[in-house]
Amino acid sequence: MTDTMMSDNPPVDSPALIPPAPAVPPPGSYIYKHRLATRIWHWVNVVTIFIMIGSGLGILNAHPHLYWGQFGANPDPAWLHMSRWPGWMTIPGSYNLAVSRRWHLAFALVLGFGLLLFMISSLINRHFQRDLAIKAHEVAPGHLWYDIKEHAAFRFHDPHHPGAFNVLQKIAYASAIFVFIPAIIFTGLAMSPGMDAAWPWLIDLFGGRASARSIHFIAMLAIIGFIIVHLALVILAGAWGEVSSMITGKWRVPEEH
Repeated sequence: MTDTMMSDNPPVDSPALIPPAPAVPPPGSYIYKHRLATRIWHWVNVVTIFIMIGSGLGILNAHPHLYWGQFGANPDPAWLHMSRWPGWMTIPGSYNLAVSRRWHLAFALVLGFGLLLFMISSLINRHFQRDLAIKAHEVAPGHLWYDIKEHAAFRFHDPHHPGAFNVLQKIAYASAIFVFIPAIIFTGLAMSPGMDAAWPWLIDLFGGRASARSIHFIAMLAIIGFIIVHLALVILAGAWGEVSSMITGKWRVPEEH
């Protein structure tokens, strides 16, 4: 009896056992890229971050100096001295500490609970695992350098996987979602006297209220930097296509790479 007659199973390397390669969407076609939870969170944050930065600068104008340690006041050595921010950059538009605090605290709740709901939904719909998980080979120096050169040449999408995030996008988004925004939230809580009474360990985690305030400011600068780079890349990649995809969820594959 021959080997073929003895077994009905195909060899391991048989084409029948090799999964077909995923189809590459043709240029000009549309793919579903952004899920509803991502789109809602994105547009809520457009308003929230804008108001929090403006009201935060209004609060900072009450004492535009930053310190490290437990306390920070005029006699203490500050690591950063700033002039007062102009009224057009602040909320409510003129110096009013009480109003700035009301705006800031109200939208701090939106930011915190919005991030929580987004994280839960992104775990359920596997957005984190599918789109933002950074693989080991992607952070290899050669791969990172290749992506940097591609960005410098204004080539932002892999023609073989046009809807996938590249490693620089993954690093930027992961930093904003898991580092910058949580740092803003938890340092803000550490500066709250009520939270200090409930969670005294929180202010110790950041080395004191003055240090928490400094980290809060640095995290805000990081978010502003992220926004500037994000907007620049959106414009370079095609503003209308990128913005419309964040409204409808559907993204048009570029005609040329």
